[in-house]
Amino acid sequence: MSEKQAKAETYGAVGNVRPGVSLLTDDDVHWFNEGTHFHLYEKLGAHPGQHEGRAGTHFAVWAPNAAEVFVMGDFNGWNKSRHELEARGGSGIWEGFIPGVRAGATYKFHIVSRLNGYRVDKADPFGLRHETPPKTASVVWDLSYGWSDQVWMEGRRERAKLDKPMSVYEVHLGSWMRLPEEEDRWLTYRELAPKLAAYARRLGFTHVELLPVMEHPFYGSWGYQTTGYFAPTSRYGSPQDLMYLIDCLHQHDVGVILDWVPSHFPTDEHGLAYFDGTHLFEHADLRKGLQRDWNSYIFNYDRHEVRAFLISSAFLWLDKYHVDGLRVDAVASMLYLDYSRKEGEWVPNRHGGRENLEAIDFLRRFNEEVYRRFPDTQTVAEESTAWPMVSRPNYLGGLGFGYKWDMGWMHDTLKYFGNDPIHRKYHHHQLTFRGMYAFAENFVLPLSHDEVVHGKGSLMGRMPGDEWQRFANLRLLLATMYAQPGKKLLFMGGEFGQWNEWYHEGSLDWHLVQEGNLHGQLQRWVGELNWFYQREPAFHQTDANPEGFEWVNCDDAEQSTLSWLRRSPTSGEVILVALNFTPVPRYNYKVGVAGGGFWQELLNSDAVEYGGSGQGNLGGLEAAPFGWHRKSHSLTMTLPPLGAVFLKRTP
Repeated sequence: MSEKQAKAETYGAVGNVRPGVSLLTDDDVHWFNEGTHFHLYEKLGAHPGQHEGRAGTHFAVWAPNAAEVFVMGDFNGWNKSRHELEARGGSGIWEGFIPGVRAGATYKFHIVSRLNGYRVDKADPFGLRHETPPKTASVVWDLSYGWSDQVWMEGRRERAKLDKPMSVYEVHLGSWMRLPEEEDRWLTYRELAPKLAAYARRLGFTHVELLPVMEHPFYGSWGYQTTGYFAPTSRYGSPQDLMYLIDCLHQHDVGVILDWVPSHFPTDEHGLAYFDGTHLFEHADLRKGLQRDWNSYIFNYDRHEVRAFLISSAFLWLDKYHVDGLRVDAVASMLYLDYSRKEGEWVPNRHGGRENLEAIDFLRRFNEEVYRRFPDTQTVAEESTAWPMVSRPNYLGGLGFGYKWDMGWMHDTLKYFGNDPIHRKYHHHQLTFRGMYAFAENFVLPLSHDEVVHGKGSLMGRMPGDEWQRFANLRLLLATMYAQPGKKLLFMGGEFGQWNEWYHEGSLDWHLVQEGNLHGQLQRWVGELNWFYQREPAFHQTDANPEGFEWVNCDDAEQSTLSWLRRSPTSGEVILVALNFTPVPRYNYKVGVAGGGFWQELLNSDAVEYGGSGQGNLGGLEAAPFGWHRKSHSLTMTLPPLGAVFLKRTP
């Protein structure tokens, strides 16, 4: 029996389309057309159900410029004309109920345009599951799942507050860990769940951020060329399998952030592009509608239904998948009409400016609706320019995001660390400039995937010096990130000093990590930093508040040192951060502190257990009543080579 015959036998009871059977009320249609329906994943697409006691599937798709729309699939031998949908008035929606079609059936919409007889087979824009690429059909599916993360969900509003610790482990699921004994295959969602959850928890990360898991045809896009805005990629399993992964992370007290891409989408014929014979989701004018950097289409944010489509996508992940936050990719490309365009290649807005007013309105509405419906989550913007008030509320004129990636800090800091230490005194400003704007936004300090690809090398590979100095530099880089205000993000592999640049077709080099070697010791250091960051209120309560930060000495460029204080406004506890960016130990180094008493050395990146030389302050120092750095007392301390020390004043 052929596969087609087997499918025909399976769906032998499939009946004709039942017109007039709909999940959409008149109100649903009205709200969709005015762009205010944000639960479209419950109404459009394919939904198994019943009609007049007979099981089947409701189908609905938006194609306002179609003359005819058909459902084709394995249940009708992929017949392009057997099951025709009915137009819902002038709404642009085509719908119908097909008896006998059950969950697991594969399908596409065959669309006949009113324009020039254009015909095309399209995957479902609202499909909840799709075939595994390179196949491109959608799959009828039900998202039912029995969650076991009630404790997490009940407490996550408290965790989402700005004064709570947030340390993010950024992960690409297909290359985090592979099985060399099985032809280097990637792990499934369910195989990843216990391993990733236990690992993130052991190292003290509060969240895992996943590079886009939404379905994408080209694996090498890492998920950033999305076609299935309502479906997780089937490469790693079913929607329920992804839910299991998120559930498992929550049960280990680890939150989940998803990368989400409302900025552009690929031009693949089966996707959103030229959907009904017109530029439905994208701008028809390619000066507005084509993103040249990625050869992808830009959403038409001025179209009501497109805004409802995108916000409904965001709601799906927050609602059905219990996701704790969304990181919005490439926000800068949305904000500027002239982004990566030359003079004459873009169209000014109605005021003659370069700002994309429709995208700005969309982002504000997106954030407003997310925080209204899911106040216990966060949104994060990857915005690479100096656009003001990205993470400030709409009512103040901001874009309404919860956080913004601090790309300036990342570029300046990595550039500084790339210098040989003997030259660093000439680049001291690259470390201190952030003080000019550190609290202008609610920042996340990212050492992300973008910094370890395209020939940039791994974090370890970017550090200068011999092997010992490279590890010391990386420990110092991470200490610098954790010690200053802002939430933290580290891409996988950086926590143990991967030598190779990240490659999405291979696994991280886990064989490098062994107990007692430099990679294992670096991994231990990252764990210590994470748990210290969580444990000490002075290190996280004022990540977005200048009240808890004070420079002690930011001017010692000659010796390439920095020192500052972090304070907890609730407990009054004070922690001194002192950093030495050269391989020369600084003995009898004097630092001013506020108040006498004993200052306990809590962490030292040069400790032997982290791979250091073991130089430090013998557990702590007594403050002397000699003023220094505008302070009443001072410490005469040892700053270890390429080292960071954190000291806390004890009663």
